Amino acid sequence: MLNYRMYFWNMAFKIIFFSQTTTGILGNFSLFYYYLVFSGECKLKTVHLIHIHLISANTLIVISKGVPQTMAAFGLKQFLNDFGCRLLLYLERVGRSVSIGATCFLSVFQAIIVSHKEFCCKDQKVKAAKYIGCSIALLWVLYMLINLIFFVYPIIKMYSKNMTTKQDFGHCSIARRDETNNLLYVALVVCPEIFFSLVMSWSSGSMIVILYRHKKRVQQIRSTCSSSENSPESRATHNILVLVCTFLTFYTLSAILQGCVALLYNHSWLLVNFTRVTSLCFPCFGPFFLMNHYSMVPRLSLAWMRNISSLILK
Repeated sequence: MLNYRMYFWNMAFKIIFFSQTTTGILGNFSLFYYYLVFSGECKLKTVHLIHIHLISANTLIVISKGVPQTMAAFGLKQFLNDFGCRLLLYLERVGRSVSIGATCFLSVFQAIIVSHKEFCCKDQKVKAAKYIGCSIALLWVLYMLINLIFFVYPIIKMYSKNMTTKQDFGHCSIARRDETNNLLYVALVVCPEIFFSLVMSWSSGSMIVILYRHKKRVQQIRSTCSSSENSPESRATHNILVLVCTFLTFYTLSAILQGCVALLYNHSWLLVNFTRVTSLCFPCFGPFFLMNHYSMVPRLSLAWMRNISSLILK
């Protein structure tokens, strides 16, 4: 019975990892293709630039974490040395941090756009667009430098002190972080991520309140009786709730499971794999929420069909 359960979970995680990685690569690269075509036809807006940074961060996570984990699930284990393992972990950390920051900026910028009609002036919207573009660029540089500490420091210490405990990722293993490294990671990475999540929750909540008030005002002005469930305000509120709640749910669950793995000395194999699955959920499925939220699928299909038609005519 035990062997049957292990076989079942092994097969299940193989299918899940392969599906996640394939979906993530197709979704993110499809959006890259869309913006490549879209930027050639007209100037990209600020929200589109935020999307590009978010897609880039998600792609980095999928390639640095999803692909190696899928290879390990299918039997190709421990194929990277210590340097290669730390390099992939560095890329995954940078992508995760920038993904959280970019999603926060997206939520804040959308809140500014929504509140612009009632409270803000046009100049504030233009300034916000300029500041957010610079902030995301600085975010990349900042997290590349911060995570470089966790990439170089353990390698230096490995030669000065013999480390016996290893952290197994399936495709590779590295020495576990010591107490100093853990404190630095919490202060420089975890705390800013919590701050971004709180700001994102606050801005999204403000957006929903503004849209709800606008919906009530519109209902009072309308002379004809129409269903408010299909109104633009209701659809916008629903989309914002789905996008933000999905992001916060996946990342909160991933953080809780990662904390359990770090605190529990004898953690189970199933807990480790469920943690890996949840950490890949938003980077893999996030592009499809963006496609649905901003109605990109029809335009993406139209651009693809236009390019195919031009090739046939040639």
